[in-house]
Amino acid sequence: MKHKLIVALSILLCLSGCSTKPDEKPVDKTEEHQEESIKTMEIDGMIEDITSTRIIIKAPKETISMNREKADISGDLIVGNKAHVTYKEQDDDRIAIQIQISSETKSDIDEMIFNMTLEEKVGQMFMVRCPTSEALEAIDTYHMGGYMLFDETISPYTKDQFITNNEAFQRESKISMLIGVDEEGGSVNRLSWYTNYRSQPFASPQTLYQEGGFNRIIEDTKEKDALLKSLQINVNFAPVSDVSTNPSDFIYPRAFGKDAAQTSEYVKTVINTMKTDQMGSVLKHFPGYGNNQDTHTGSSLDKRSYDNFVKQDFLPFEAGIEAGAGSILVSHNIIMAVDENNPASLSPKLHEILRQDLNFDGVIFTDDLFMDAIRKTRGLEEGAIEAVEAGNDMLIIRNYKVQIPAVLRAVKEGTIKEERINESVKRILLWKKQLGLI
Repeated sequence: MKHKLIVALSILLCLSGCSTKPDEKPVDKTEEHQEESIKTMEIDGMIEDITSTRIIIKAPKETISMNREKADISGDLIVGNKAHVTYKEQDDDRIAIQIQISSETKSDIDEMIFNMTLEEKVGQMFMVRCPTSEALEAIDTYHMGGYMLFDETISPYTKDQFITNNEAFQRESKISMLIGVDEEGGSVNRLSWYTNYRSQPFASPQTLYQEGGFNRIIEDTKEKDALLKSLQINVNFAPVSDVSTNPSDFIYPRAFGKDAAQTSEYVKTVINTMKTDQMGSVLKHFPGYGNNQDTHTGSSLDKRSYDNFVKQDFLPFEAGIEAGAGSILVSHNIIMAVDENNPASLSPKLHEILRQDLNFDGVIFTDDLFMDAIRKTRGLEEGAIEAVEAGNDMLIIRNYKVQIPAVLRAVKEGTIKEERINESVKRILLWKKQLGLI
């Protein structure tokens, strides 16, 4: 009877979920389920601060603080280093699980970009025709990367007043600006037309060469660089690198007027001199103007073969790239052999050629987007957006109140990726650093 009672009690204990072994603990299924339901997250950023128990990571879109006491840490915890952190959220806190630290610290340019707002980054991509009023206010609002100076912001001033204006632009800008002019010599001069800047205009490349060959070219370039720098200008939109030997061509008066080999030598000579003087240079007008009409007044179709460009028109640009040109300006001509649907300035295919085939890693400018070839076919906003999408780093514009917000809006809406903006901003800032502006 006693034996039957013990068996009955054992069965009852088992049915109630209790173990007959006093040292065996029940499994808490609820706790196990909670652990599995906690999701882990990852973030890449820079270590901004460290305490004995916490780490603060600054990422492009947020800065987060997390408990690091139980984290598995790979590498040295050093402020400024990049880190990849796996973490979880628990009890209103972030708990670091694993911290992988890169030994590579951010470059000064990367650091600048990391700390810039989206508005500041987009603004850097615009070379704006300097307004005649509210120029300082515009810098504060739109953060443009540079000002292009034309007659209306040059001729009304004495040399001292002009210098004062340019110095004010730089003081107002958080990041030093590119201050640029078209001082090609000959038919295109912005400053030397006016005697308060120089006693006579700079001569054309063709005239200079006739006077004294490449020595005269070098002499003139040095004088030009010295004058511009004294006026607080840091970029001259020169040399014209188009191959043109026909006086009836639109571009001929501005070109060197010789074949591809001689034009290449001219471009190399000018770029070497400007680089020595730390003057910003711009090779123009890629991929080569040829005998095309003026795109200021309409679209121009270039029907030459691609082989023609490779064997002739590309050569001066390649010589300039090899010599260390900081930037290249792309024309609005439609190159039928490459992209029959888009002007070169808005053509991803042309920019791919420039980057991959010609190995250019500097700043790419559009020609002025106010020209009829763009303004009348694309419009102001769409022209600017397409220019960024095509691969340009800096857009030459005058309607900054319309075009800068248009590109900014396209980034916020996801039409343009922020990474695309970052690529251009890095090239712009690197160029500014090379010019001694950063």
